[in-house]
Amino acid sequence: MSIRSSISPLLRGTAALSHLSKGSFRITRSSSSTSSIKVSTHRYLSTTTNFKMAAQDTPSGKEVQKDDNVITNWVNPSDKSGEFKRQQSTFRSFISSSPGSEFPPEAGRYHLYVSYACPWANRTLIARKLKGLEDIISFSVVHWHMGPKGWRFVTDEEAEQEDVKGEGVVPHEGGLSHLREIYFGVNPEYEGRFTVPVLWDKKGGRIVNNESSEILRMLNSEFNGLIDEPFKSVDLYPEDLRREIDETNEWQYDLINNGVYKSGFATTQEAYERNVKALFEALNRAEKHLADGTEGPYWFGERLTEVDIRLFVTIVRFDPVYVQHFKCNIRDIRSGYPAIHKWMRNLYWNIPAFKDTTNFNHIKFHYTKSHTNINPLSITPLGPVPDILPRWEEVPAVSFRG
Repeated sequence: MSIRSSISPLLRGTAALSHLSKGSFRITRSSSSTSSIKVSTHRYLSTTTNFKMAAQDTPSGKEVQKDDNVITNWVNPSDKSGEFKRQQSTFRSFISSSPGSEFPPEAGRYHLYVSYACPWANRTLIARKLKGLEDIISFSVVHWHMGPKGWRFVTDEEAEQEDVKGEGVVPHEGGLSHLREIYFGVNPEYEGRFTVPVLWDKKGGRIVNNESSEILRMLNSEFNGLIDEPFKSVDLYPEDLRREIDETNEWQYDLINNGVYKSGFATTQEAYERNVKALFEALNRAEKHLADGTEGPYWFGERLTEVDIRLFVTIVRFDPVYVQHFKCNIRDIRSGYPAIHKWMRNLYWNIPAFKDTTNFNHIKFHYTKSHTNINPLSITPLGPVPDILPRWEEVPAVSFRG
């Protein structure tokens, strides 16, 4: 079977959903397009010299192959299936407002270690801001580069570099160099991955939790006694929608959130094709729901929930990274999924919690310069330009007259 024939059902399905076959197309060229490209190109070229320090922590392809357990081997070389298998989170305690809780909600007690590049960590930053917890829970951001020792903290010098700087991008206050030191400090025998987010108990010197979906739930409900309206009334997991939220989360996590990784980290053609087809079938399903199944700007109509957060962090990275880097290129979002594209841009441009926690420099540089098994020369593509389109602007391919 040819590649074209194997994906044609996906193409037909998406075209039907997007209504791109209707009407006549009008190709336009914006007068601002050239200038925007120049600005973006300058941004990337101006940071080239700052990659030297990051590259020192990057293993060569040969070094990666020496050790089956190196952290940047996303699929064990001895696994002939070629399938990426995500590790389960290890620390699963809960902050709870219940009497006698081991981890009660307290202002200033907890800290989030995150990466702007990581979609799982990005979830928690969005929820933190939506719930008005900025003065309750502190956070800090690791460097976008991941080497064989995992995530590392920035130096004073790096924190001011254009490709690195951002809110919370600061050296570790205790002088640690890598996130792994926090894990080993809690458990010297720890053998898992050193993942973000990490919810840290400053008072007890312990990791509370490193599972983003559970941290999301804690931030949603357990600090309500410490915050005022309107933040207290923000409910990302409302009682009457919980069954539908859980069902949606289940298929979106497996096929979309994790689906891009199962596609991009696959080490066999068979594993890649199986997962990328499933990914685009799920995107077709999401497109149909947002186009026909909801009357509001969010997944559940007029009510913003954790489903919007969990899907957004994948979709906002799709065109800048996943299309080319993870070979998720049957379609892109901006030209192939108009309803998803509209939904994503509404969140980004109209709700500060989404835009303010999205750092495209960290996103693009992390994937393209850390995954040397996929991109051994660590070259970061300049496009797409812009990283995200303005609220009402479309690419020429979808500008048409009805």
